[in-house]
Amino acid sequence: MTFTVLIPARLASTRLPNKPLADIAGVPMVVRVAQQALRSGAQNVIVAGDSPEIVTVCQAYGIQAVLTGTDHPSGSDRLAQACELLGLPDDAIVVNVQGDEPLMDPQLVTDVAHLLARRPQAAMSTAAHALDSVADFHNPNVVKVVLDAKHMALYFSRAPIAWPRDAPGQLPSPAPLRHIGIYAYRVSFLRLFPKLAQAPLERTESLEQLRALWHGHRIAVHITQHAPGPGVDTPEDLERVRRLLGA
Repeated sequence: MTFTVLIPARLASTRLPNKPLADIAGVPMVVRVAQQALRSGAQNVIVAGDSPEIVTVCQAYGIQAVLTGTDHPSGSDRLAQACELLGLPDDAIVVNVQGDEPLMDPQLVTDVAHLLARRPQAAMSTAAHALDSVADFHNPNVVKVVLDAKHMALYFSRAPIAWPRDAPGQLPSPAPLRHIGIYAYRVSFLRLFPKLAQAPLERTESLEQLRALWHGHRIAVHITQHAPGPGVDTPEDLERVRRLLGA
């Protein structure tokens, strides 16, 4: 099968200005993300940037990039525009790799894409891994997901789910699953998604993927044995990644 990786990159960031261009061992972060994605076997890896500066920097490193609008309310809207600019067909599979994930595992990108190809009943696919920390289980910044017997998502939440009624304060068994923010879409659904009405649950939890479930679309979930490397949201995150990469 073939698939395309799209990397949304937005220059404006309240916590880390010019985040996509942050230097990591002499290479801009968004370029590092693209280089990781290229190792996944994707047919194309394309950065969808909101500024000419992002596009120019990517092209200087041989990374394909397209210029998208500056007023998109979400990354999904940006990717939908990128699909139009690239003329991708409705049945193409696109993997959304966030532009602040320079340690993204290329194999995970491949696995999420292949899962969606094998699940024609799903509109999207994503990933999760087992939690082994009570603190993470209770942390609202760690999103959890519960699945059905076919590894389709039933619900995503910032709350600790599934709650162990008879053992509060402990991890349930089997282990709860932490959601990993990587998604594969069929282009037809990616074009539809930004047009769907925002779901009440989405507003409550501030989780965009709940919109798909609320409207009756299925999300297949790949379970990986490995926790993902840290993403970059703050200056502290950036320093941590630089240390991990020996920068």
